[in-house]
Amino acid sequence: MLPQNIETIIFDLDGTLRHNVPNADETMFNFAIELGLPTTSECRRKGAQWAHYYWAQSPELVEDVKKFDRHLDRDFWRNYAARYLEALGIKEKDATELGPKLAHRMETEFTPQSIVRPADLETLKQLRTEGYTIGLVSNRSNPCQQECEELGLLPYLDFAYVAAEVNTWKPDPAIFERAFEITQSQPENIIYIGDNYYADIIAARRAGLYPILIDPHSIFPEADCTTINAVSDLPTILPPQKHHSVG
Repeated sequence: MLPQNIETIIFDLDGTLRHNVPNADETMFNFAIELGLPTTSECRRKGAQWAHYYWAQSPELVEDVKKFDRHLDRDFWRNYAARYLEALGIKEKDATELGPKLAHRMETEFTPQSIVRPADLETLKQLRTEGYTIGLVSNRSNPCQQECEELGLLPYLDFAYVAAEVNTWKPDPAIFERAFEITQSQPENIIYIGDNYYADIIAARRAGLYPILIDPHSIFPEADCTTINAVSDLPTILPPQKHHSVG
């Protein structure tokens, strides 16, 4: 059951409010299929789940960031692709051989459009009208305000910041300390919504927030939390309360 005294609703950005079209996980899996690799829906789920795990400050990510420059070094992405293939069940030797090919296809052929779904914008507008304080907390390494403005999100946000600005990354619950200061809300009066169980749900729960998972493709079918398909589903499960936003 959702808390009845919600004051603040905070969102993750990538995969929650902002989406790539086409989706990176689906594209990578489709390229893997074209390399002659497994095609089952269970393999697809395992690959997507592994990617969520990896980017949630996993030990493997920490190791790879030390070894490579993930923003510039193609070797990082070749290594990432090999790790992904191993997550699909490919033998290490084959994954090491095919990883560079998969990384090359992603580099040269994956050109997604960045979007916010109109229904999600309408939901943010509705939540603001109803008086909730609306925030955004992302695990990004660079500020997101300009992109949020370009995507049409900024007018509906009372605050937005990224992990690098507070030097703490989800699933570390300390990432929410600035949000507590800004909103003056107690953790039990805050909902946090994200698409990555390992980062978003665990961080929110550790911080005492109420977590909600965006999971339209059942990447986490056994998730022990409230799950919805899209941000636009949120009003259907919120209690009928009104609050005053900050700012």
